[in-house]
Amino acid sequence: MNQLEAVKSGFLVCIVGCVCIFAFIYLRNTITKEVNEQKRSPELAECGFYPDELCSALFEGKDAAPQIGHMCEQVLRGQAMSTCIRTPCNCSTIQKRLHFITRPLSEDEGNFSLAYIITIHKELDMFVKLFRAIYMPQNIYCIHIDEKSPKDYKTAVQTLVNCFENVFIASKRENVVYAGFSRLQADINCMHDLIRSKTQWNYVINLCGQDFPIKTNKELVQYIKSKWNGKNVTPGIVQPPHMKHRTHTSYNEYVHAGKSYVYPTKKVKSEPPHNLTMYFGSAYYVLTRKFVEFALTDERAKDLLEWSRDTYSPDEHYWVTLNRLPDAPGATPDAEWEGNIRAIKWKDQEGKAHNGCKGHYIRDICVYGLGDIKWIIESPNLFANKFEPETYPLVMECLERHYRHKVLQQAEVPLEEHWALQEHTYLNMKLNI
Repeated sequence: MNQLEAVKSGFLVCIVGCVCIFAFIYLRNTITKEVNEQKRSPELAECGFYPDELCSALFEGKDAAPQIGHMCEQVLRGQAMSTCIRTPCNCSTIQKRLHFITRPLSEDEGNFSLAYIITIHKELDMFVKLFRAIYMPQNIYCIHIDEKSPKDYKTAVQTLVNCFENVFIASKRENVVYAGFSRLQADINCMHDLIRSKTQWNYVINLCGQDFPIKTNKELVQYIKSKWNGKNVTPGIVQPPHMKHRTHTSYNEYVHAGKSYVYPTKKVKSEPPHNLTMYFGSAYYVLTRKFVEFALTDERAKDLLEWSRDTYSPDEHYWVTLNRLPDAPGATPDAEWEGNIRAIKWKDQEGKAHNGCKGHYIRDICVYGLGDIKWIIESPNLFANKFEPETYPLVMECLERHYRHKVLQQAEVPLEEHWALQEHTYLNMKLNI
């Protein structure tokens, strides 16, 4: 009996000990959680669970908004949206969790297919944000992944692409060098693939991974049909004297040990083939299908492409030069900088075209900060460049909400619940700005 009592006593001691341990752990976790919530509460109170109010203040350009926004960015920074892509998820889950639109939103859009060429090499989350913004099931998308990109990045992009019948990876991929011929070749590779596709697209638009749309797909279609109507959009002018070095001297690409750049040689180039007048302009374009077919087959186009292999940033002269040929399909021989394709804050245009970069400059191009949001949404351009959601996450958060809200407001079909980026929109997102 004494032995049984001893066992009972030991058992009770064990239970009491366990209860004390669990109580200690519970209280410690509760206190820690409350302390953390107290630490974060000022930020959460200012930012709100839905940051529509703060975004609206940024759209209006209110002075205090960027200061509050910088604090909120500390909360948002590091929140990845691509976890379902990096880990196994079925395609239905991916499409719903990432809020992809799965039906044409109007008859006009459904009957006017756009093709996209998107060249990417880093920042998976930014690519996903861009892709889901411009994705429509009636369009077609060629994704060119830089051959130098990490294997896990390529795998993640492929996982996403596999969930859409109208999206594919370029069949031939380049080691892309900034300002090198490889950048132009990447677009050419995608064009070959797009021409071979069964989709009868009307226009092709090229983007890079740090772009984001300003105009909706519906607005794009309306703009192209009303303003250009079968014409190509390639902003540019006759090559100015200070740009002649780009095509006068031979340049080579260097790619080795993770480094890549373009460097000049002492070799002087021959004159352009076919006595072509060289133009200088944007690397971004909106081109008709017939013009793309022309660019891939015309002898002048092929000779100019070959001649451009050792030039500096050939994508900034190739398309605009071909589109000034009077007999090219959809040519605009007398056009200059019109077109409104890309909103970019160039450093040398401060005080002229814009009020300065509120983020920071890379290669004299502004990476947009919070104070740039108002300028972006007021821009007449189709797309904006350049964005870094890891550095300025609230910029993308606000622009995404603004853009998707506008897309859904313009829709002429019943909306699917998962198309919305948030369950509720408490405030008017200033869509008429």
